[in-house]
Amino acid sequence: MTANTKSTQLEKQIQTVKEALAALGPMRPGSLSKQYNVCGNPNCRCKDKSRPKKHGPYYQLSYVHKGKHTTQFIRRESIAQVKLQLANYKRFRQLTDQWVTLALQHALLALEKSKKQD
Repeated sequence: MTANTKSTQLEKQIQTVKEALAALGPMRPGSLSKQYNVCGNPNCRCKDKSRPKKHGPYYQLSYVHKGKHTTQFIRRESIAQVKLQLANYKRFRQLTDQWVTLALQHALLALEKSKKQD
C-alpha cells in the first residue's frame, strides 16, 4: 500500500469518526449507582434489629467536571434518559480516542513522506 493510499484511508476513517461524533445526542459524564439509606427515626423499619429494611433504592449520579466532583440524586422516571446520556458520553470518549490515534498515524505518515521527498 502506498503512502498516499494509506493517507487517504486514514482521512476517510477520521471523517467517519467525525460524522459519528456529530450524530451523538445529549451526553453527560459520570456513573449511576443505587443507594439505600437509613433514616433518623429510631422506630423506623430501617433500624429494626432483626430484619432492617433500608429506604431506597435512590439513584445517584457522580462525576468530575473541571476538577469539581459533583453528586446528585436522579428521579426514578429520569433513569432511562440519564443512562442514554452516560452511554453517549462513553461513546464520545471512545470516538475521540480513536480520532487521536488516527490523527497520530496520519501525522507520522506525513512526516515519513516529507523525509522521502527531501
